[in-house]
Amino acid sequence: MDFNTIWQHVCMVRKQGPLVHNITNYVVMNNTANALLSAGASPIMAHAPEEMEELVGIVNALVLNIGTLSTPWIKSMLMAGDCARKRGIPVILDPVGAGASTLRTNTAMRIMQTASPAVVRGNGSEIMALCGAGGGTKGVDSTMQAADASDAAAQLARQYGCVVAVTGEEDIVMNGTCSVRIKGGSPLMGRVTGMGCTATALIGAYAAVAESSFAGTVSALAVMATAGGMAAEKAAGPGSFQMHFYDALYAMTREDIEAQVELALTGCPECGNDGAGQ
Repeated sequence: MDFNTIWQHVCMVRKQGPLVHNITNYVVMNNTANALLSAGASPIMAHAPEEMEELVGIVNALVLNIGTLSTPWIKSMLMAGDCARKRGIPVILDPVGAGASTLRTNTAMRIMQTASPAVVRGNGSEIMALCGAGGGTKGVDSTMQAADASDAAAQLARQYGCVVAVTGEEDIVMNGTCSVRIKGGSPLMGRVTGMGCTATALIGAYAAVAESSFAGTVSALAVMATAGGMAAEKAAGPGSFQMHFYDALYAMTREDIEAQVELALTGCPECGNDGAGQ
């Protein structure tokens, strides 16, 4: 992975406009839909079980976010995840608040088993909870940094054959053999609700066009960090930050990505140091 590849993916999302189906929480629906549109993708925000099979049949990626769970939504997530798995389109799981309640943790694990997600994106506490490592949570916020959860992320990636992204002040993306650390963004991102959920939605768009889920995830998180850094340079606070964040997603250039992001890759001979294969 390098900046040329990331920029190619940015151009692909803008040109192809992948259709991303989101079954996500009430808090972030508007935010994540606008972020996808700003990046060049097209969102569908739908959760009725009666239309799951039809909608999953036309989209390019599926994002499942367990932030505001209810029994009908769980049914829709499992149904959509199974349909997406059968179609072979990437499923992205955001296990919001896993470890905070039995319902959340069990639902995330049922989705893991039913949908076989291509990517799991969470904060350190959520990833450790899925791995059974006992990461503590404060509501849906993490009490662990990404680096604290790196071992759990690697174990989860190997166990389920998926990509695991742990996000925080520094992001880590793992596929069991390769890992990338992504530095960038702004502390203001933690002052705006749903930024993690936005990262998950963008991963859906980028995984839909990239050569692998690993590469798509790295590119999406690099784009998040770039937009966060660009927005912070113009924002007076959290409110104006969000506005400038959308503008940055829409207008960023290759030079912006290079200026805002640091990448550190640890690879292996089998995957050629580029994360290919997942």
